[in-house]
Amino acid sequence: MHQPMSYCNRCMYPAVAVNLSMDDEGICSSCRVAEAFEQLTPEFWEKRRLKFERTVEEIRKTNTSDYDCLIPVSGGKDSYFQTHMMATEYGLKPLLVTYHGNNYLPEGDYNRDHMRHAFDADHLVFGPSVEVLKKLNRLCFRKMGDMNWHAHCGIMTYPIQVAVRFKIPLMMWGETAWDISGMFEPDDFVEFSARVRHEHALRGYEWYDMLNDPLEPLKERDLSWAKYPTDEEILKVGVRGLYIGNFFKWDPNQHSRMVQERYGWKPADKPFERTYRKVSNLDDRYENGAHDLLKFIKFGYGRASDHASKDIRTGYMTREQGIEMVRKHDHVVSQDLYYWLDYVGMSEDEFWAVADRFRDPRVWWIQDGQWWKDNIWGEPSAYGAVHLPAEAQAKYSRK
Repeated sequence: MHQPMSYCNRCMYPAVAVNLSMDDEGICSSCRVAEAFEQLTPEFWEKRRLKFERTVEEIRKTNTSDYDCLIPVSGGKDSYFQTHMMATEYGLKPLLVTYHGNNYLPEGDYNRDHMRHAFDADHLVFGPSVEVLKKLNRLCFRKMGDMNWHAHCGIMTYPIQVAVRFKIPLMMWGETAWDISGMFEPDDFVEFSARVRHEHALRGYEWYDMLNDPLEPLKERDLSWAKYPTDEEILKVGVRGLYIGNFFKWDPNQHSRMVQERYGWKPADKPFERTYRKVSNLDDRYENGAHDLLKFIKFGYGRASDHASKDIRTGYMTREQGIEMVRKHDHVVSQDLYYWLDYVGMSEDEFWAVADRFRDPRVWWIQDGQWWKDNIWGEPSAYGAVHLPAEAQAKYSRK
């Protein structure tokens, strides 16, 4: 039986958002943690800055590498801010490391390649075979409803391999996950961990789960880039992954303005179809498009909900404006879906037949051959035809 979907009374998030909880006032955990961060004083951040400097200095004492730190970068605004802090503000010599998943937009290509010029930094870019990537796109879409598993895996694995190989003990990541689900409080010092990588980014799958598929044959040697180093290898170097968001106030809108003005970073040439922002996820044409469409198909909300929720919490947008952005963008089937279908050689009918299998019955119900869900603005709406076989439709009944 379908129960009406509840939404946060402050932002755009539905109760089914991953790792989210709602309190007695109908405010989500992400908004509550954002509220706590907004109340932090300049004195708090000054103490964090000093802690950052002590922590970095302690790690550098044991560093025998030619590099002071490693920064996993995509070329996005956050990558530029991370590198700005380490190379420009603190004068460290970073090694920039990129996993190239073959999804870049033209502006993303420019921003990535411009980094070594903007920061006078060495930059290592690695991309798996395109045929391997196509197989992983199809395989992971069918297996977990996410064609971008390879990207999550590559971003969270290849830089650590490089850190071990080059004996670099300090890795610098960007924001923590507090603004997504409210997982961490201001007093938490979040570090990169194998557990978060495996359970969150990789959805509980590893490289060996991609072998022996009859439709997409892959060998172990095709996935060497996806193998996480052993504990012994990591401990021998002493690799630690720190998040700049633990130490400096994180404001993506402010960061994007700064990196455009100072380093010539380029936003998207034209607006995205599924969100109103032009500064996010230029390294991956699917993050704001087909990949995010799958999130909407699964959970009934998308990238416009994410962006509007963040902008409401930081005061850049009202809730009413956020609702209009969600109404306009969240449901759109963007043109990059057809780009992806052509890329992997899949029909649109097959796409919808597979995608429908991942719909959350807490969100969706079937009525007159259409998918329906509750909306944040009140009345429910229909969002396309049902492609599930009749025997699989029973769990989506609404009584």
